Amino acid sequence: MRVKHPGMRSRAGWMRVAGAGATGLMAAVLVPPFDWSGLVWVALVPLLIALWSVGGRRPGWQGFGLGLLAGVVSFSIQLSWLAVVSPLGAVVLPIYLGGFWGVFGALAATWGNPWRPRALVRRDAPEVVEAGDGRAARRARMMGLEAVAKTPAAGTGRSLRIAFSLGAVWAGLEWLRSWMFTGFGWNGLGVAFHETLVMAQAADLIGVAGLSLLVVFFQAVLVQSGRRILAGARDGRLRPRWDFGVAALVVAVVMSYGIIRMATVGRLESTRLKTLLVQINIPQDAARPLWSPLEVHMAYEEETLEALAALQDGDAERLQQAIGRADEGALTLRWPDWVVWPESALTGRLLRTDQGEWGTWRENIETIERVREAGSFTLMHGLTEVEAVADDEGLLPRDGGRIFNSFVAMSPEDELHVFRKIHLVIFGETVPLVNSVPLIRKIYEQQAGVSYSGSFSPGDSVEPLPVKGAGTTLGVIPSVCFEDTVPRLKRRFVRRGPQVIVNVTNDGWFDESAAAAQHFANGRFRAIELRRPMLRCANTGVTAAIDATGSTAHPDTGARQVLVDARGNHFTRGTMLAELDVPLDPPVTLYARIGDWGVILLSLVGLGLLFREKRPR
Repeated sequence: MRVKHPGMRSRAGWMRVAGAGATGLMAAVLVPPFDWSGLVWVALVPLLIALWSVGGRRPGWQGFGLGLLAGVVSFSIQLSWLAVVSPLGAVVLPIYLGGFWGVFGALAATWGNPWRPRALVRRDAPEVVEAGDGRAARRARMMGLEAVAKTPAAGTGRSLRIAFSLGAVWAGLEWLRSWMFTGFGWNGLGVAFHETLVMAQAADLIGVAGLSLLVVFFQAVLVQSGRRILAGARDGRLRPRWDFGVAALVVAVVMSYGIIRMATVGRLESTRLKTLLVQINIPQDAARPLWSPLEVHMAYEEETLEALAALQDGDAERLQQAIGRADEGALTLRWPDWVVWPESALTGRLLRTDQGEWGTWRENIETIERVREAGSFTLMHGLTEVEAVADDEGLLPRDGGRIFNSFVAMSPEDELHVFRKIHLVIFGETVPLVNSVPLIRKIYEQQAGVSYSGSFSPGDSVEPLPVKGAGTTLGVIPSVCFEDTVPRLKRRFVRRGPQVIVNVTNDGWFDESAAAAQHFANGRFRAIELRRPMLRCANTGVTAAIDATGSTAHPDTGARQVLVDARGNHFTRGTMLAELDVPLDPPVTLYARIGDWGVILLSLVGLGLLFREKRPR
């Protein structure tokens, strides 16, 4: 057998480690605050080269280690903002998420390795001694045969098959981590396209994970083609293969699909919705606001009333100008249909019975009455809701009643529509086993810096909220906090007719970190996947309006509808009048119909093809 010098093996091992680290670094900068999205087409190249060059004993474990290293490096950088509330979480979560990359690495280094020795041949004769890997080599030595490994170059079909299989498995692993233990699906490779909208449009087929499949597929073909070209240049035998051409054609088809979808969605018959989004930027320490309840309520009153007064004055001025031109028919008023405040905006709680009777704290009523003096609009915001019972004295909290993180929409006539948040943030809104395992409570309090005050209960309704706006009744797809990053949940709200996704959030837990921008980058794909425009209102975070193609551009002026200060910083206090064209009869996308089953089935097909590759030939 050919024997490599130990020093050569050592250098090769360190080069593989460096390759895994390089992939981790490149994958880390695909998302905010860096947004070097162009690297998505080459980020996995060093890791794939490292995985496919693994040899010797236990290639699966070596592959797992390399994948784990790349994943831990990537997520440690991307999720460093977790250290603001939990230094332990900033260490544990990247290791857990890196494990999914490790599984990919193990499969790529074994079943999905196109460079894996496929046969052993006698040095002095052409016949195959035995197909297989390192174990076959040991058996050959026991038979007294001097054999060498033979790795035939992958043909076009096999090259594409392995590339597709690895891409499908990668996408399946992204889905799996978004689901296991309530899931954390942030920052898949496809999220790199959050500002490259032409490529992002294909998310309406099988979700954003389908975009990850595409980039892994392309890079797997790229690495195989590159190795073949280098080998051919050394041997002087360059032969054309069509795998890279096919991969490039697939990317071109996806790009063309995006151009077509953006054009067709833009031509849908729609109605113009105007919404005033209010962001206060209240500082906080983990879950604890650093302002008094009075300061919070006064801030919402002042910002909202000031913005509404300016809009009212502007409408009055435009009306006078139209009268002077005798052209009142062309007048477009800017008064908002809706006013939106963020998650848990007001400090008082909402009491609500099973029969729909409701009431709220006096400070809430006073603030709402004050802003309603400006005019007529529907008010939407987040509130803490408590189950209540009615007696002769009014509404009282129910003994042992549940508490919900809720979204409310209140009409000018005080008709209330309520959504109770379904997907609770683990260790933020719900803490598993906290009442039965005291150590978990201690860890939570030590990491969060606040005492544990109980968990929210999840809601269960997936019915859109019927809210009047833009001259019709719109179906509001409500979303609280990180729920807009959970596509399998939001698709369950899709119905025929005009709909708008409304997300109220508070990313102030994580200070002025990259968490808010990453939340926005992940969440805006819901507008594309479902083809429903989206409004986001944050306390501290990104307040924005997103159309059904994922764009933040104003439908008339093209100006970016993201609330920022003069320096372009979204950590600011202020208001924004957002205008969205809401399609009256939007399509029900493939993703809205089948959800994650597309990615699940493709990943199973990919696994089957890899298992077929595993067998000796």
